[in-house]
Amino acid sequence: MIFIVDYDAGNIRSVDRACRHLGYPTTITKDIAIASPDDTIILPGVGSFGHAMASLSASTLDRQLKDKIADGIPFMGICLGLQMLFDSSEESPGVKGLSIIEGTVNKFIDPTLPIPQIGWNTIETHDPDFKEFDQQYFYFVHSYYVKPSHSSVMMTKTDYTLTYTSAIRRPRMIATQFHPEKSGDVGLAFLSKCLEILHE
Repeated sequence: MIFIVDYDAGNIRSVDRACRHLGYPTTITKDIAIASPDDTIILPGVGSFGHAMASLSASTLDRQLKDKIADGIPFMGICLGLQMLFDSSEESPGVKGLSIIEGTVNKFIDPTLPIPQIGWNTIETHDPDFKEFDQQYFYFVHSYYVKPSHSSVMMTKTDYTLTYTSAIRRPRMIATQFHPEKSGDVGLAFLSKCLEILHE
């Protein structure tokens, strides 16, 4: 079962449709307590870092997520679901993230390019499990980017005003800044590969 975390943020339904299209059973839920190592948790999201963290905290999903990830339950984050894994964000000064990945979320500041980045951009990866996606185009919508303290978690990088980490990977965890579920056939193939690898 894929547990899609519902914390009143956008983009939940498109993730649900993509997973079902790939043949996975899903449930959209505010309670992931029953998730087991045979399941997968997906944290999607579009919106404000501060509002999202407040929503997670109000429903105790912040603690549930920390506990389940610590227990090794397969986990995938998408867009804001990546950013909330970090310690803090310049979008919401003083608001603590989940602090599962060390680092910060910073704002794009180059005045010569449109902010937010909205549209298609390529990813670069040297991860052998994802080599077929190197230089492929994926769909992005964001004004902030993650800056991990340790480069070892970087799975993909992307150029937009600077070169930044656009996906991270740890054992039983993958999180992306881009939206696989909105990236056509390539995105669905990428999502399928992620869901397979998380259970290896």
